[in-house]
Amino acid sequence: MRYAQIRKYDVANGPGIRTTIFVTGCTHNCKNCFNKEYQDFNYGELWTDEQTELVLKYLKEDMVSGLTLLGGEPFQNCEGLIPVLKRVRTENGKNIWAYSGYKFEQLLKSEEKREMLSLCDVLVDGLYIDELKNLMLKFRGSSNQRIIDVKKSLSKGKIIEIKI
Repeated sequence: MRYAQIRKYDVANGPGIRTTIFVTGCTHNCKNCFNKEYQDFNYGELWTDEQTELVLKYLKEDMVSGLTLLGGEPFQNCEGLIPVLKRVRTENGKNIWAYSGYKFEQLLKSEEKREMLSLCDVLVDGLYIDELKNLMLKFRGSSNQRIIDVKKSLSKGKIIEIKI
């Protein structure tokens, strides 16, 4: 897995102050993607144990509310992210948000994607659609995207949206 950046403090991609990981690689190719260069699977640096340790260190800070995964497409980087998320769950327990161009329903169809989804607390799902861009929305770029409570949705067998 490769990544473009790790932000120690981020206030734009979820509630509170968050640590964020921007992975690279995405095949969605959304019109006017805000991270076009991150679509390249060869862009950025190779993820190592050093980056995992750095993220865990950042998450130990009391002011940091949780971890957010962006990209690129996090769910096209499951193999690399699942071990990181398992460590966060084991060693930290702070909430995990993930942004994905995939719909919740699509993620459930793949065993690997479903496993990664189950390690997340909140999913912002759906492709960015430039024609539905709305700058008034919190934590989303276009009005088709949903903010989903992953744990409740998985346990109830239906999508439970979080209204923000």
